[in-house]
Order: sequence, then structure tokens, then C-alpha cells
Amino acid sequence: MAVTIDDIAKRVGVSPTTVSRVINNSSYVKTETREKVLEVIKEMNYVPSAIARNLSKRENNTIGIIVPDITNSYFGEVIKGISKIASEKDLNIILFNTNNDVNSELKALREIKKHRLKGVIMTPSYSNNKLEKDFIETIESLDMPIVLVSADLNYIKLNGVFVDDFKGGYDAASLLIKEGHRKIGIIKGITESSTSENRLKGYKKALLENNIEICEDYIKNGEFSLEKAYEITMNFLDMENPPTALIVCSNKMTLGVIKGLFERNKGIPKDISLIAFNKIDLIDIVGIKLTYIEDSPIELGKEAIKLLIEKFETKEDKIKRISIPPKLVLNGSEKKY
Repeated sequence: MAVTIDDIAKRVGVSPTTVSRVINNSSYVKTETREKVLEVIKEMNYVPSAIARNLSKRENNTIGIIVPDITNSYFGEVIKGISKIASEKDLNIILFNTNNDVNSELKALREIKKHRLKGVIMTPSYSNNKLEKDFIETIESLDMPIVLVSADLNYIKLNGVFVDDFKGGYDAASLLIKEGHRKIGIIKGITESSTSENRLKGYKKALLENNIEICEDYIKNGEFSLEKAYEITMNFLDMENPPTALIVCSNKMTLGVIKGLFERNKGIPKDISLIAFNKIDLIDIVGIKLTYIEDSPIELGKEAIKLLIEKFETKEDKIKRISIPPKLVLNGSEKKY
């Protein structure tokens, strides 16, 4: 069991308040008492809680990071970018995983407020509209800088660092059209996701500019799920007039598509062309070369924490939003046979 301030106080024969003052280097403690407390702290291997100290001192050097799915390698890359800058700036990190649940997100925000953290970087879940009022009230009560990363909110404008998802969808569709494709499918995320919807808008604009009729049967909601994308792929392959190319809007959904194609012995791009969003190292390892739209998640993380630090230093209320252009990485899977 961890040693507490009460344990130290009992051993020395002083109050917990006195022990706390010694830990926080307060001048209101006699030298003799201070030495006794420090000696017992050393004997009992007591490690002060950083959060407890911050609560007493009303300051903090810890930031909260909130992500919807820690199992998704994309968010691991975002966190990697944040961590690099945080380490350089001597900032600590507490990570919250919400499993894409808005109630868990609200709970995380309230914990961050309770412990008076220095600021927040978060990728909001895709279902905040269900608790819009509660979410806005919680955000406004934080009294600390907050920066969104990768995904935006529709009903409150906050600082943020985003990828130009419209351009990503537009560039992907335009490349496939240039390769000679006319029947282009897209597996997007859920409707509540601004990221997904902006990619869809870019896709539609590219088709319309090239006089290609938008076929709703080729537009499917994969819910950012491997299983759902697999199911959609099987349905596409069973169509009488299936798409000759697919744009897949997340790495997990791309894995579902590949699973479906492999089960049907369909080659990429021999049988169907494919453009993914974000690199998937696992696919590279097994020798599948996919053309993809690079969101640069590590760069997103770095820019997000730089913006948060800027807000610490300037303390200005003006909202700042940064857009990073996506990069098209060609590996041949867009070709038409």
C-alpha cells in the first residue's frame, strides 16, 4: 500500500498540513520539524502525488489528452507527436481513452477540471450532438486552453489543428478519374464525423467536375469499423455493376476492405483499385503497396501541442485554427486494368 501524508504525519507526530507544507517547501515550518519530516519521508520512501501538489498550489504542469480509440494506430501517432514536444517543454501527460463514447468524454473533461490540469488536447468523439448542451457547458467551465486535433465540432468553435479533409477526398477521387475510373466507390465514416463528411464532399466535387454522375449505391457508411467495411466490400463485389475503384476513409476500414478482397481472391489493383487514408505499416510488411492520402498524424500532434503552449504563453482568447494539407503518396494501387 502506498505511503500517504497521513502516515508521515503520524510517524513524526505533526499534522498532515505540516507535512504538506514541507513537501511544498512552505516557509511556515520550523527548521527542526522540517528536518524530521524530510527524514521520515526518506525512510518511508514516500513519493508525493504530482496532482495532489498541484491541487494545493493551484498550478499544474500536466496536460490532458483525450482520444476516441487508443487501439487505433492513427491516434498512437498523434500522441507520439504530442509527447515529443511535451517532453522538450517539461510537460507531463495524462491520457484518457473514451472508446468513442460522449459520456466517457464528458467524464474525462470533468476529471481534467477537477485536477486543475494546465490544458487539454482532444480528438472529439463522433456522437457529441447527443449531449450538445452538456458538452458546451463542460467546455466553457474548464477555464483552461483546449485544442482540438484531427476532428472538429459542429456546434462550438475551438482552437484546433486539422487536415484539409475536403482536399484529401477531392485528390483521391481526381487521381482515380485521371487513371480512367468512372465507377468509384467510397467507404466513409459516420455522418456525425466532420472528417468523414468533408472527404465525401471532396469526392463528390471531383466527380461532378468530371461529369460523372454521383451514384448513391457507391457511397457507404463504414462507421470507422473494420467489420462494417468488410461487410460493405462483400456487398460491393456482389453488385451487378460494382465499382472499379474504392476510396476508404480510415485505416481500420482499409483493413476490412483488404480482408474482403482477399477472401474473394481479388487482386489490388488488378481486380479493383484502392486508395486509402493514412499509411498502414502492417500492410507494407506483408507486401501490399497501397496509394494513400497521408494525414501526417505525428505532425498534427506536434502542431496541436505547439498551439496549446502558445495559448499558455499569450493567454489570448482569440480562436486559432490551423489546416495542414494532406499528401498523396503513390504506390500503384490506383491503376486501372
